[in-house]
Amino acid sequence: MFKRAVCLVVLAAVWGLTAVGIAASSTPAWLKLAVKELPQLQVKPPAAMTGYSRAMFGPAWQDVDHNGCDTRNDILHRDLKPLTLQSGSCVVSKGTLHDLYTGKTIHFIRGINTSLTVQIDHVVALADAWRTGAKKWAASRRLAYANDPEVLLAVDGPANTQKSDSDSASWLPPKKSFDCRYVAKQIAIKTKYGLWLTPTEHDEMAALLVRC
Repeated sequence: MFKRAVCLVVLAAVWGLTAVGIAASSTPAWLKLAVKELPQLQVKPPAAMTGYSRAMFGPAWQDVDHNGCDTRNDILHRDLKPLTLQSGSCVVSKGTLHDLYTGKTIHFIRGINTSLTVQIDHVVALADAWRTGAKKWAASRRLAYANDPEVLLAVDGPANTQKSDSDSASWLPPKKSFDCRYVAKQIAIKTKYGLWLTPTEHDEMAALLVRC
């Protein structure tokens, strides 16, 4: 509790300097928003993982927006540049990902042995969402969350596997220059969906934002 209070005091002090214009011109909007939203999120212990499975968030990669293309391919469309589609479909057959998590340039080729080089990450993992509020959601809300483009990023497969269901207290992207954006994105997602933070998660986020 003391550590969290100290982090918030320091964060408030840094934000106060920005607010009066000392560093306003160099503070990006996404960082200002994260600093504003973090203190507004609830902080409490994680819920039990009882009953959790991937299936609780619906079948993977549904076409929830009814555009004729599943969510995985929607995100590949958005994040791979350039890309090639299978003839007559929205399925991405190959493309280039400039990976935000590792800084690598990954040449994606769809196939049994190659597709997993690029995975679609829930920036706030489904299990993390479950233990910080999603356990009590209706099935329709969990399905919407699992397929929300604002929650998703195409990323390096091995990095995503390493992350698993970790929150930002136990995992941050290997590319350290993306840490601030990553945490800010998690804060935005948790704000949008009314998810809470664990005490350790909050403290790590607050400490990181001070350094951004």
